[in-house]
Amino acid sequence: MSNTATIHDLETAPTEITVDPVSIHIGAEIGGVDLAKPLSSKAVMEIRAALLKWKVIFFHDQNLSHEQHLDFSRQFGELTIGHAVFGNVEEHPEIYSIAKHRKANRYKTGGKMERPWTGWHADITAAINPPAASILRGVNIPPYGGDTQWTNLVAAYNGLSETLRGFIDGLRGVHRFEPAQGTESSEEYRELLRTKGQASEHPLVRVHPETGERALYVSPSFLKSVVGLAPRESEQLLHLLWEHAVRQDFTVRFRWKAGDIAFWDNRSTCHLAPSDIFQIDADRQLYRTTLVGDVPVGVDGKPSNSLQGEPILAYAAE
Repeated sequence: MSNTATIHDLETAPTEITVDPVSIHIGAEIGGVDLAKPLSSKAVMEIRAALLKWKVIFFHDQNLSHEQHLDFSRQFGELTIGHAVFGNVEEHPEIYSIAKHRKANRYKTGGKMERPWTGWHADITAAINPPAASILRGVNIPPYGGDTQWTNLVAAYNGLSETLRGFIDGLRGVHRFEPAQGTESSEEYRELLRTKGQASEHPLVRVHPETGERALYVSPSFLKSVVGLAPRESEQLLHLLWEHAVRQDFTVRFRWKAGDIAFWDNRSTCHLAPSDIFQIDADRQLYRTTLVGDVPVGVDGKPSNSLQGEPILAYAAE
């Protein structure tokens, strides 16, 4: 996802898209484009620039087929397989089904302790090279409920005190796939994690490869401990950072309609899938593609370390 035009160039030239911010720190609605058709190089650059600035962007009334979804996504980078652990849509290997009762949810059983950050995550940060971005398409949407939320991890980092920023700039954390604390899981799910599980050591503060911004890289669902701290120290620091990262003023909440597209930068955001959908009978079906990402780099210039599993590569048809 390299940026081939400067922000100044894009701001001084006539635009092909409209960009309407929806909150102070994160989120913008994009208009003026039909995603079912190939985009001009200028439109691609403008959409990329909007994504880098607003972290998550939304498109309305885009009723795409699987093939059109793939074609749109490929204009922004190489695609991974649907999900490195939970598979893909049959006959469309690069698409992951976000269904109400999708595979990942079916494997989990029992309750969990709810905290302000419960469920928030960036996609697959347990991998050595987490996806750069995700593109989610709404198809069957409940008449109410089912909203998704995102938070801006750059704004969250900037919102910390200078003293705390200086402390965490040099720290690293272990991210892995495992059942959340206090959550039961099936034996089938545990076996899946044993065979396809991933774990990596990432910096707590990631330098964005395109903007140079520092992001608080603390994906609550995957980040398990801080390297070099005692267990109690690690727990308390992570609770503080997670609670801070999902503060309301850093977030945006999106009300889905059929045909909507959400495109987010996985390197500078976390998001929260809805849980209220399990309290109504209505169906909810979305589909996601993900763009291949790079290895995170910290403030000290050092890249992440892989502890388990292989990098998430671009899908190549056999």
